[in-house]
Amino acid sequence: MSVTSLEKTIAALIEQEGLPEIYARTVQQTILPLVDYIASLHESRQRTLVVGIHGAQGTGKSTLALFVREILSRHRNCAAVSISLDDLYLTRAERRELARRVHPLFITRGVPGTHDLELGQRVIDQLRSARPGNETAIPTFDKSTDDRVPSELWPVFTGRANVILLEGWCIGASPKSEAELKVPINALEELEDRQGAWRSYVNECLSTTYKDFFCQLNSLIMLKAPSLASVLEWRTLQEHKLAERIRSEPAPSEKGQQSRVMSDDEVARFIMHYERVTRASLLNMPARADVVIDVAEDHSLGFITEHSKVPRFDS
Repeated sequence: MSVTSLEKTIAALIEQEGLPEIYARTVQQTILPLVDYIASLHESRQRTLVVGIHGAQGTGKSTLALFVREILSRHRNCAAVSISLDDLYLTRAERRELARRVHPLFITRGVPGTHDLELGQRVIDQLRSARPGNETAIPTFDKSTDDRVPSELWPVFTGRANVILLEGWCIGASPKSEAELKVPINALEELEDRQGAWRSYVNECLSTTYKDFFCQLNSLIMLKAPSLASVLEWRTLQEHKLAERIRSEPAPSEKGQQSRVMSDDEVARFIMHYERVTRASLLNMPARADVVIDVAEDHSLGFITEHSKVPRFDS
């Protein structure tokens, strides 16, 4: 592998993602050391690794996963695939049924309980056991329509993966005590979850199915946001970019589905669904993660820091 070849890959990805040229410095100081860390971990284990990438909304998880995946695959002879927890959301019809059966707030995607973890596990198992030439379809969710993309349109990964990058805002999150759930932390919980049924169900999911799903992680990487205020600002910016993309595409009526882009007020309410788990993760995950990367308010990434961690989950 020549340096020139790697530099071409980095430049092409920066252009593809519409990132400023200065992002090349981030690649050098943060992403390449992270790639080396993951490649070394795979070499020492000699089996498929599942690497979790945790980060609140807007921290750059998807961009980080893209660069790591492409550099591993093209320049480290390490076949990598990335899966976003966002792409494992239940369909809108399934969330509507969950909202009817458990609590109306579950119509909104995002919190534990609104993902199809069985689908995610099937995909991971297929990627682990695939033979050369076997194809694994990677689920895709369209946030502009708030629904899953038809399976025949999912991208396909060929062969067995050496590294599976699993990225998402609540990857590795842990449950809280019942006492901590009693006091609402924002207007959404106070006005729309007066009895605590919604947040208790979310917590139960973190204690059971999500804990089991996260326990397969061989390494946990955290992109640490500076504050919840930054998360709100970044998530609002994401929605503005989504709106711009939708305006450049065929009208929703031509696509056969209604666009569900949120206003700024709707984003603020949306973030309240995530607040409890996000605040807890900002507080306690740095001690449990294998690698922590600080994200500054201007979105720049710090150096990777390997931590001597406490157990990720209580027994």
